[in-house]
Amino acid sequence: MPLLEASVIGVTILVPECVFKKGEPNPPIAEEILGVIISLIAKYLAASAADPQSVFDEMRRDENGKSKDFVLNKPAYRNAEILVAGDNFGCGSSREHAPWALLDFGIRCVISTSFADIFYNNCFKNGILPIRVTPEQLDLLMDDAERGANARLTIDLETQTIAGPDGGEISFEIDPFRKHCLLNGLDDIGLTMEKAGSIASYETALAERRPWA
Repeated sequence: MPLLEASVIGVTILVPECVFKKGEPNPPIAEEILGVIISLIAKYLAASAADPQSVFDEMRRDENGKSKDFVLNKPAYRNAEILVAGDNFGCGSSREHAPWALLDFGIRCVISTSFADIFYNNCFKNGILPIRVTPEQLDLLMDDAERGANARLTIDLETQTIAGPDGGEISFEIDPFRKHCLLNGLDDIGLTMEKAGSIASYETALAERRPWA
């Protein structure tokens, strides 16, 4: 993904930090409380593949499955590919299902001031670009995200910049190896296959040295 020009969505609803105990129901979601933000509810983790409709499920739907007034349910943001989110994004979402669900929903980039470490690493392994910005930069991006259908950002991974609809730019840092993998569409298997020639040569030489093995 050398260049991503897409609509952007801002998520400002956070959930408080809490301890989940086996056998107890999940605590109710609280709105606009400083804390952690989760991207996938635990009840969906039994499946081998994530359901894209499970993203922010308890924020998007009530106990009867009816849609609530949440930003992901608004038509203007339904096709957004860039997610601007609150602090510590992905906390509690340590399984691969979290980035799977986001990617299947259409999200290709998540921008926040901070990420849960496991979720952050899983994003790169599944083709999602997580970008860290300062709180001041996040405020500017949230303002851009509130423009509805006109909310668009351009993310250039080559130059490591985010361009807003008014032409302003924000630079971001990324590990060079992870940048290489995203630019070339490489996951762990893809990286291994880049060495296919060397692996084949080794196997041939090994067979000659140890024909009995």
